[in-house]
This record gives sequence, structure tokens and C-alpha cells, in this order.
Amino acid sequence: MQIDDTEILVSGGGIAGLIAAAAFGSAGHSVICVDPAPPVTEEAAQGSDLRSTAFLHPSIAVLQAAGLWERLAPHATALQTMRIIDAGGKLSQARLTRDFDASEISDQPFGWNLPNWLLKREISARLAGLQNVRFLPGTGTAGLVVRDSEALATLTDGSRIRARLVIGADGRNSPVRQALGIGTRTLRYGQKALAFAVTHERPHENVSTEVHRSGGPFTLVPLPDRDGKPSSAVVWMERGPETARLRALPPAEFEAELNRRSAGVLGHLTQATRLTEWPIISQIADRFTGPRTALIAEAAHVVPPIGAQGLNMSLADLASLIALSTGDPGSARSLAAYERRRRPEALARLIGIDALNRASMISARPLRDLRAAALGGLYAVAPVRRIMMRAGLGVT
Repeated sequence: MQIDDTEILVSGGGIAGLIAAAAFGSAGHSVICVDPAPPVTEEAAQGSDLRSTAFLHPSIAVLQAAGLWERLAPHATALQTMRIIDAGGKLSQARLTRDFDASEISDQPFGWNLPNWLLKREISARLAGLQNVRFLPGTGTAGLVVRDSEALATLTDGSRIRARLVIGADGRNSPVRQALGIGTRTLRYGQKALAFAVTHERPHENVSTEVHRSGGPFTLVPLPDRDGKPSSAVVWMERGPETARLRALPPAEFEAELNRRSAGVLGHLTQATRLTEWPIISQIADRFTGPRTALIAEAAHVVPPIGAQGLNMSLADLASLIALSTGDPGSARSLAAYERRRRPEALARLIGIDALNRASMISARPLRDLRAAALGGLYAVAPVRRIMMRAGLGVT
């Protein structure tokens, strides 16, 4: 059987995999990107991803180098302020509000937010315009044999591809990671997240808001206006049984619960899209590399959706991999450097986000009071506040 040759094979056509294909293609490499499912690029279509992604400021350079930012910028909503609200008191109302304003550390916003379905549409269009990139939706990775000099992948349609570097961007159950025999460490919280869009009475004023009570954070992230009304993306994390109860409610009762949980921070919220549901875990691969193979994104690490860390960690993976892939992509030297650079950083962030998530899940009121006091104390010290903001961005 004929074998196709390429420099880079990207296994996985989610947002991280598509950006990886665009980035390596824009850097002049020949790239093939495969994924078992075609990307859903319309909001109303079955299976569309109704989550949104906040690209923090350091990630924009990656998107610019990939030729993507000029396509995405017109659709993006700036995130100027990160607001944390503690609503864990007796009446479950907002009792402590702290704003982290990007102007304290930069003349740029913290980042920009875009819907995931729109990201897939625009990145797919970029790939279609790159002559050295082939995107093969509907085809996945079925097998992988790696040697010091090359990797040979067998696809689900029976075809084979020889690559100098295989990038596993194929999710938390990564076929590439499994083919390499790389294990994972996984933390389960018994949580799920509901993701959907809302409209609201008051404008968001480019403020991303996390409301902490119990069960997990309730996050409102700015989106462009919808039908002339202010709009935000919602990520609502709760324990599994509570998520199931919420999903089973009639629309009017769900809307009442939605507004109770939001603590009224943007006035009355109205559900604008269907609900999608996602399990919440933390996970990290035991290794990020194998011969001629690198893991990025959720194939390497999974974190709860707190502080817009997930995909930005993925783009940090990608930035490191591109920077280290000069000359021979997938060389043992460059992959060893990637492992040393990225896994300790990802593990440190996973530990921090795990702690934040566990704090947000607290149900006992005395511990919720302690959580509020800790937030207030840390915020009050300006140098500490600025360090926290820089750490969240991944800069020093």
C-alpha cells in the first residue's frame, strides 16, 4: 500500500489541533491533519460546541504567526476585567466583589473571547487556503509505529502516513497517547459543566465574572451582542446530580435557577442557546513525548475551566513545540527540550487550578466564609494582586 509522506501529522481536529496545523503550515512545513469527525461550524447545527474560548494576551502571538488573528479579531470580545464574586453567604447573594483590571499590568486587555463553533469555522477556512496543509475530516488515527527516524501512522480508512513529527492533539482519551503506552494521572470531582449562551439586561462592559458559591464556579464571559441585546457565554459547574436536576427542569424553572445562581450580576438572564454538558476532570500525561511524537492540549493535560487556562496552556505547548522544531521536526533533542519545558509548567498549573476548583466546591458555610476572607486579603495587597494577574496570564 502507498505511504504518504509529510513533515507533520496532527492527530486531532479540535481547536488546538486545527491551530497546530495552521501554525506549522504557516511556518512552511508540510502538514496533514486528521480527525474522526468533521468540525461543526454553525451554532445551530447538531453537535456544535457552544462553549467559548478566552485567548489570553500571550496566546495572540501564536494566532498571529498562524495567520489566524486577522480572521478572528473581528469576532472577538475583549476581556478587560476579571471579576470574582463570592456569593457563599447565608442568602447566596453577592457579598464580596473583587475586580482584577488588566490596566494594572498592561495597556492591553487580558484577552479576547470567541465562540468555539466560530473558531472551528474560521480556522478551517484558513487551512483551506494553505497549499502545504491537508485537512482530512472523517479520518482518525488507528495505529502508530514510531522509530528514531520516523513515525508511521495508519488511519481509520486504511491509508498510511509517514511523518517526521506526529502531534497528538486528539483529546483526553488520545489514541496517539494510548499507542505510545503513556499513562495518565486523573483527578475526578464528580462535577459537570453546563455551557450555553445568554442575553442579559445590563451590558457586560468587557468584564468576565466568576460567581463562587458551592459546587463550582458560575462564569459569565463576554460575547458580542445577540439580536441587539448584551450577551455572554455561561459555564456553570455543579456536582453531577445537581447538573442532572437542572437539565431536567422545565424552561421557566431552569431560568429561575439560572438567575438565582448568577446573583443578579448582569440583571435578568435569558437562555439564548441549547444546553451542552461536559464532565470536569484534571488529568496529566506521565510523559508529553515519545519517539517522533509530542502530546499537546488535552492529550497532555486537562484542567477545569477556571481562569481561562485550558486552551491557553495548549497554545503554550504549541509555541514551545514550534520554537524547538527548527531543522529536524521531531528530533530527539527538540522533543527532550519540549518535555523539560512544558510538563513541569503544566503540572504546576494543574495543581493550582485543582486547588481553586476544590475551594469553589466548598459547601460548608464556615469554609465558604474563610474562602471569602482569603480572597479579600489577597486582593487588598496590590503587589500580590498584580503577581496573581501575571501568573494567570502565564507571564512574569
